[in-house]
Amino acid sequence: MNEDRFSRMMEGVRQGAEILKGPGQPSDACKVTVQVPDVKNIRDKLNVSQSEFAQMLGISVRTLQNWEQKHRLPVGPARVLLEVAAAYPDQVRKVSRRILGQAYRDVNFVDQHEDCSSLA
Repeated sequence: MNEDRFSRMMEGVRQGAEILKGPGQPSDACKVTVQVPDVKNIRDKLNVSQSEFAQMLGISVRTLQNWEQKHRLPVGPARVLLEVAAAYPDQVRKVSRRILGQAYRDVNFVDQHEDCSSLA
């Protein structure tokens, strides 16, 4: 084995030993700051209960509570929707009422027409 390969192998062994020691202080290059939406504040702006807000977002009340208590973080589309709700609370309220109202009417329509045998 030549000296170059040996020194690279030894560097790998040293790095492995450092990893086995456990995490040290992260360098500044590894630090990432993520702005998390203040879910409770957004809900308060909309002046709705947890149950109502969860229904507006299409999530469980428990999920909403986890977000508000910072046990979990909203991600993906839910996070985007929260940001939109924070910036445009009146529009989100209006759209959600329209959508939830439509869903309610759809459920009532299905309930009134349970026997669909005549439609086949």
